[in-house]
Amino acid sequence: MEQGASTITQALISETMIAAWILVAIAFFALGILVYVAIRSRTRRVDLEKAVQAFRSLDIEAFRNLVDSGEEAFLRNNLSPKKFREIKRQRAWAAVIYAWEAGRAAAALAKIGQAAQRSTDPEIAASGVQVAENAFRLRLQTIGACLHLLTEVVLPDLRSPSLPPLVDQYERTAQTLFRLGRFSSRGQGLVRPKSA
Repeated sequence: MEQGASTITQALISETMIAAWILVAIAFFALGILVYVAIRSRTRRVDLEKAVQAFRSLDIEAFRNLVDSGEEAFLRNNLSPKKFREIKRQRAWAAVIYAWEAGRAAAALAKIGQAAQRSTDPEIAASGVQVAENAFRLRLQTIGACLHLLTEVVLPDLRSPSLPPLVDQYERTAQTLFRLGRFSSRGQGLVRPKSA
């Protein structure tokens, strides 16, 4: 009896150790990705035109449709359960791609906002602060949205709330970016050191 209990205990300890090592490996992998992204983002320069173009290329209305809970309810009521799960997975994957691209655009915008903050023009500097703050919030929301949407891919039968905060934050960030673009296109340099 004791021998069976010790075998079970050893098996549980072994499984726990394996799970712990897997978690450690995942943590190191995630840390490696973060370091790679941080190094890569420092070496790349981002210009305002590319960021504006990237932002405009995202079809926010299509994204809003993909994450709309009313649209999901309509599909749930009018499709067979199997077909609904298939369509919901496809829609969730498409929404993940939209959210990921919005997050990439937000990272570029944060750099532009930081550069604009160093401008001698107070309007540009103030807009730079707003762009950087909005970009940071948008980036956080896109990460959360991606996790939420990936959960929908894995578990399509879950009823999911729509993601209006992400869409609203995207629109606020876009408005601030376009205002910054107007300021810098008036012939004023986007990045000029404050010391003169």
